[in-house]
Amino acid sequence: MGKRIVQQARGKGSHVYRVRQKASQVRPGYLFDMTGEWEVVNLISSPGHSVPIARLRRRDGVSCCNFAANLLYIGQKITFGGHNNGDIALIGDLKNGAEIFNIENNPKDGGKLVRTGGNVAIVMNRVGDEVTVMMPSKQEKKFNANCRVTIGRAAADGTLAKPILKAGKQFYIKKAKSKLWPRTSAIKMNRIDHPFGSGRGKRIKSKIAKRNSPPGKRVGLLRPRRTGRKKR
Repeated sequence: MGKRIVQQARGKGSHVYRVRQKASQVRPGYLFDMTGEWEVVNLISSPGHSVPIARLRRRDGVSCCNFAANLLYIGQKITFGGHNNGDIALIGDLKNGAEIFNIENNPKDGGKLVRTGGNVAIVMNRVGDEVTVMMPSKQEKKFNANCRVTIGRAAADGTLAKPILKAGKQFYIKKAKSKLWPRTSAIKMNRIDHPFGSGRGKRIKSKIAKRNSPPGKRVGLLRPRRTGRKKR
């Protein structure tokens, strides 16, 4: 009887392939009500995020966590509807060319897009209730004018500038987020570990998995739109 392949083991969600609890103790995002003035009371380094987390507190005692903007400091005042670095505002109230991050995909969803270190999106223009934004991938995306964003650029730019000099450091970086590393090529595995394994070299069978194949066989190309060599 063969053992579980990596896809099955990760899908099962055992302790080996599960995000560590400490990586998600802080849940950054917008509250349903973000009106008023907030103060940055602490900056947190979360192992599950590439951006420092800023803990915000309002005068009435309500607190929340949001991704820190570049050059944010403890004691800084954050206002809803402002136009300064780190402020939270509706995307429809910003001028063209404004830099933003932590964008809500839909109003009141708490922020879903542009949340990694050093990333930034740019407001292009507004037509009616839709605002066009240039994403970090240079693709344009339209948002509802009532979506909330954070003004500025996400902090921790240049985190990857320092080289990773040893494999042990990369291992713990990936382990904190439950990322599979190092990744072994399927054709270099044994036949018991993967359907593509063995086969004497790289002469593997078809990479297109059958649609009704079980999880242990469902590897490679899943329901590809096209096959064969692409003609110019």
